[in-house]
Amino acid sequence: MDAYTGSKELPNLPAIYDVALNMRELVTFTSTSDEGSAKLYGVYLGDQTKISTDTVILYCHGNAKHMDNYWNRAKLLAHIGGAHHYGVLVFDYRGYGMSEGESSEKNIYADADAALKWLQSKGLTSNRLIIYGYSLGSAPSTEMTAGNYTLKPSKLILEAPFASSAVMVQDGSKLALPGSYFTSAKINNADKIKQVTQPFLWMHGKADSFLSITTHGEVVYKNYGGSKKEAHRIPFAEHDDLPMAMGYANYLSALDSFITQ
Repeated sequence: MDAYTGSKELPNLPAIYDVALNMRELVTFTSTSDEGSAKLYGVYLGDQTKISTDTVILYCHGNAKHMDNYWNRAKLLAHIGGAHHYGVLVFDYRGYGMSEGESSEKNIYADADAALKWLQSKGLTSNRLIIYGYSLGSAPSTEMTAGNYTLKPSKLILEAPFASSAVMVQDGSKLALPGSYFTSAKINNADKIKQVTQPFLWMHGKADSFLSITTHGEVVYKNYGGSKKEAHRIPFAEHDDLPMAMGYANYLSALDSFITQ
């Protein structure tokens, strides 16, 4: 978390977004698929005793190796609408961080559903669940929102989503997914989002050289199957600095406005 000295996104996040020690806790839960079971690790930001009455954001992170890389992003989300106005759960997929097992498309969906089961066990209901997918995390976030899983999110937020694994291969994307993501079913967010009817917020940097806004984000946004969508195309934002390029206050305000609509 804060003590991590390796590479991380938003490395100079202002101290006003710090999270008190008593408002963060390492949690574990088990993910099961037909490829086996694995123990996953996550961090809950907020008061776990209030999950049964709070609105909670499930954050599905990108392809970096562990939650520490995304810790500052999670801290930002914990300040939407003010400090700990919403709870936030971030977790590591199989094969990431301390989480056990091996990554695959099937397992990443099972892992996200395991996080939903943990939240449900704490009393969370679908109408108070928001799911936020960043980069690789757009796949499980879109799948959970479109499919029939433990809890159906009430709203979907995607930041820098990819259209499909096929498009990543075609455009030479640097999002280096494990080979197991490509060996069977192909991830296709652009097709899956046609089944999403919940309100949808999309954010993407116009200068994203990692996942092009044109070949990825715009395609996902256009294919959304519902009636309430909101887009934020951020000038000069690269793949990993959108909140900073947007301005932290503006970023948080946009998210809060969408959630409270």
